[in-house]
Amino acid sequence: MTQSQTFLSVGKRVIRREADALVTLADTLGDSFVAATTLILGAKGRTIVTGMGKSGHIARKIAATFASTGTPAHFVHPAEASHGDLGMIGKDDVVLVLSNSGETPELADLIAFTRRFQIPMIGVASKPDSSLIRASDVPLILPAAEEACDQGIVPTTSTTMTLALGDAIAIALMDHRSFTADNFRMLHPGGKLGARLTKASDLMNKDMPLVTADTAMRATLDVISAKGFGVVGVLGDDGQLAGIITDGDLRRNIDGLLSKTAGDIMTANPMTIAADALAEKALARMDERSITCLFVRNSAEDGRPCGILKIQDCLRAGIV
Repeated sequence: MTQSQTFLSVGKRVIRREADALVTLADTLGDSFVAATTLILGAKGRTIVTGMGKSGHIARKIAATFASTGTPAHFVHPAEASHGDLGMIGKDDVVLVLSNSGETPELADLIAFTRRFQIPMIGVASKPDSSLIRASDVPLILPAAEEACDQGIVPTTSTTMTLALGDAIAIALMDHRSFTADNFRMLHPGGKLGARLTKASDLMNKDMPLVTADTAMRATLDVISAKGFGVVGVLGDDGQLAGIITDGDLRRNIDGLLSKTAGDIMTANPMTIAADALAEKALARMDERSITCLFVRNSAEDGRPCGILKIQDCLRAGIV
């Protein structure tokens, strides 16, 4: 077997071994999972997630996932807890403790603190008779599974299961709270994800170029020049957007242009986007029609314009 074949064989074995462990974990979820999720849901304070070593890395990620999906949470390092950071834990909090063996010595002070002040504790470990599980108000026991290495010593399968268990709790809480994309966007304003969740109303310009159908073209041209969008919207008697005038409309009606009104040359029923639609969708529409501006209406049902969105606004926000 070549070196490449060996690497590929090991890689597939590791992933299959961890995947099998996740299936086993899913099959073993039961009343304790419900109890743990219910305990976190009912907490008046935060969820404190802790662990040492590789479990600590997983704990940080679980705390971050909780916090970003509507469950206030933060990570406390167990060693630092013994030197003052126990003060980060309040009586209204719930503590989620991760330790594959359930016997991690650095956790002792933190566990004792929760027992002394009757702070609810959820323990996650693979040993049912471990100190952590025995001390926990709600024990979550990881099923027996081989680590990914043949020596069985590197935390791999066990940390994958722990991470998945944390994700399962976070998403169960998220679904119960009906945590929406809007909620998610509030907590993720930056980066590519924040850009993808940006709405048309977040980027639109409210100072719109608008005229009525009976506005003379000389005055209409003044509005186009003053607003600087290169277009003007034409309102009907009901306040709805009846049409739009672009440079193409101007060129097609150049003969006798100043003797006409906005209603005479407008393109009726222009493409628009609802204010609550994603800006990503607005950009796709502009790209599809090869246009640079899009009027934003109040809602899918209300056609009155509330803003205008330029393609440059989307690109500056990182929407591509």
